[in-house]
Amino acid sequence: MAKRDYYEVLGVSKGASADELKKAYRKKAKELHPDRNKDKPEAEAQFKEANEAYEILKDAEKKAAYDRFGHAAFEGGMGGGGRPGGGQGDFSSAFSDVFDDLFGDFMGQRGQAGGGRRRAARGADLRYNLRVTLEEAFTGLQKSITVPTSVQCGSCDGSGAEGGSEPTTCPTCSGMGKVRAQQGFFTVERTCPTCSGMGQIVKNPCTTCRGAGRVEKERSLSVNIPKGVETGTRIRLAGEGEAGMRGGPTGDLYIFIEVKEHDLFERDGPNLFCRVPVSMSTAALGGNIEVPTIDGGRGRVSIPSGSQSGRQMRLRGKGMPALRGNAVGDMIIELAVETPVNLTSKQKELLREFEDLSSENNPESSTFFSSVKSFWDSMKG
Repeated sequence: MAKRDYYEVLGVSKGASADELKKAYRKKAKELHPDRNKDKPEAEAQFKEANEAYEILKDAEKKAAYDRFGHAAFEGGMGGGGRPGGGQGDFSSAFSDVFDDLFGDFMGQRGQAGGGRRRAARGADLRYNLRVTLEEAFTGLQKSITVPTSVQCGSCDGSGAEGGSEPTTCPTCSGMGKVRAQQGFFTVERTCPTCSGMGQIVKNPCTTCRGAGRVEKERSLSVNIPKGVETGTRIRLAGEGEAGMRGGPTGDLYIFIEVKEHDLFERDGPNLFCRVPVSMSTAALGGNIEVPTIDGGRGRVSIPSGSQSGRQMRLRGKGMPALRGNAVGDMIIELAVETPVNLTSKQKELLREFEDLSSENNPESSTFFSSVKSFWDSMKG
């Protein structure tokens, strides 16, 4: 029986790209897998046929030979390396590509083309929580911090090996850091148990770091905190994290900012709010008050006569600087009209007299009690 055209087997055109070939093979592999077609004995043969086609077409050199000579390119010693798809090893190679594509970076890293040596493990990123005052967030600052971390071992220069010796390629995984096991039609990858995924083993480990290539140590760093930071701001210091295993690249340090609550100011983005108590007489008659500003100065605010609690006034440009750019927020003053306490007899007498004379000078009270009277009248009706 004549063999079918490989492109026809996968259902693609002759000019299909590598991605199109992979997608087509993945679709066929799912559709024809014997485990899903136990009632169709022909599915296994079709599955192997699709595997054979993809094994040839995924390889640029084999594909070029097939495009020129067809199936004859792999028969009778024309350099194709024998009948494709005839052995279990060929199937594993083809299907493992789809396995990688379906399940992503297994254990955090794909195998390297050609069985190359696995890179040394990158060091972990570190997090440092830093609390600053609102004043420090306003001005920015240079701050020294101490970070417990892992640094490269000075005795072995990070190699993990004693006396200048070099780590050797792991005999179990041949330097790949992972091993494959065949389970039916699937190839399963696991981290190599001999080298723990490093791809290398140290026969004579360094006595200082015990083969890890790094040691625990506290580091002092000077950190530049820009003005305008707020709670949740994250600062990244590249390469200041944990040292990698056996000479691997260093991780990063992330500093998370928390701005402490302030006794006078409440922050909302770039704006500051300040609640300022004023006396009844000042609120009624009007006047000027001084309020503090975040830069340590004083702001002068004019209180209009008849001001009520909750009234807000704005001091432009007296808020927080923006983290990026030159914009500056405002400071919002909120009045809190204060009722006096511990009055003397004379003060009480004057207030009663004032109350008798000011019944028509309280517009909010007049409106409220007029509404109350209307409500009660309607309830009676």
